[in-house]
Amino acid sequence: MTDGSLAVVGLGPGPVDWLLPEAASVLGQATDLVGYVPYVARVPERAGLVRHATDNRVEVDRARHAFALALAGRHVAVVSGGDPGVFAMAAAVFEALEADPTFRAVPVRVVPGLSAMQAAAARLGAPLGHDFCAMSLSDNLKPWEVVLRRLTAVAEGDFVLALYNPASNARPARLGEALAHLRDLKDAATPVAFARAIGRPDERVHLTSLGEADPALVDMATLVMIGSSETRWVAGADGRRWMLTPRSYGRGTT
Repeated sequence: MTDGSLAVVGLGPGPVDWLLPEAASVLGQATDLVGYVPYVARVPERAGLVRHATDNRVEVDRARHAFALALAGRHVAVVSGGDPGVFAMAAAVFEALEADPTFRAVPVRVVPGLSAMQAAAARLGAPLGHDFCAMSLSDNLKPWEVVLRRLTAVAEGDFVLALYNPASNARPARLGEALAHLRDLKDAATPVAFARAIGRPDERVHLTSLGEADPALVDMATLVMIGSSETRWVAGADGRRWMLTPRSYGRGTT
């Protein structure tokens, strides 16, 4: 059978009202839900929906299972938090497709979602107003030397940096090492924000500087935003500080 289909769906950062309409529609038509346990749990149960929840670090196996279900005629939604194309399941699905020609019979679509980077930027103000980079600090799938080389390139290029996967139980020291590396390349006063669990009940935002940033405040639910040389704090109502990276470069304050 090949009448099935596979959709890679972004659930957004967490709140139901941040789920995009196309994603909600695809989830409503799916017969099978495939994904990491916490993401599958975010989709409400309903009659006829079969849930296939798996542990972390089995992304390609998860993708192969989704293709097998689709080949059997099921309509499969592979779910990711945030956007599925940003350090998430879309890449694993296409890696599985590339490796196995039998999967080419399955129609595939990618359904976008609001990314953690976008959600954090909205809470912080306008940190991504000029050129920026997104990096994963995880060295599970790349050497740490590559991470350091890319951090150097980001600093030398004077990009704002949105840092995903900054810490875990298996990698407790990596964020401290990354911050120390950046301190050798950037001003200690560079604005930094820790945006944790944005949109969820345990949301927390901590504003600091590169020189004072404490990696002990960060976990895997945190996105770390590190400014460029142009990024600055802007005072708002009730003493609030906003993070601004202006649209123009090298002109100072307006």
